[in-house]
Amino acid sequence: MQFLHILQLLVLMALANGAPIVAKKIYGPRFSFPVDADISFFDRRPLFGSSKTIRGIFVSVLITTACAPLIGLDLTIGAIVAGAAMAGDLFSSFLKRRLNYPPSSRALGLDQIPESLFPMLACRDALSLTIADIALGVGIFFIGALKRDGIKFDSLNF
Repeated sequence: MQFLHILQLLVLMALANGAPIVAKKIYGPRFSFPVDADISFFDRRPLFGSSKTIRGIFVSVLITTACAPLIGLDLTIGAIVAGAAMAGDLFSSFLKRRLNYPPSSRALGLDQIPESLFPMLACRDALSLTIADIALGVGIFFIGALKRDGIKFDSLNF
């Protein structure tokens, strides 16, 4: 198992997913242009929603790329992780809009799995990750996100 690489990726995924939130707190509504330009899909629902911004993606890629060398990974890996995490986040938002979830709402699994699975898969070859490494990384990210959001495991209904 590639425990060090899994840990490094988890740090980068946390940065990639957290940077847009920090940017929103710092800048408020300034520089927040929606990725989907407020267009609607065929179902007349927003493509992604107004909370998915170009600023968020830019800040995510910038911060994650810059921090990758600080934990022993190449700049390219940082950019790949950020881009893939943001793609996973957009994928989740797209599906949530189709399922009629309001913007910024939570959907168990849908919020955590693509945001961690996409980067793990994108780095698979570069970091020699196995399916077990990817599953472990996604599982740890999922549990960490639940803990961060204050969701207790005994209250989950599967």
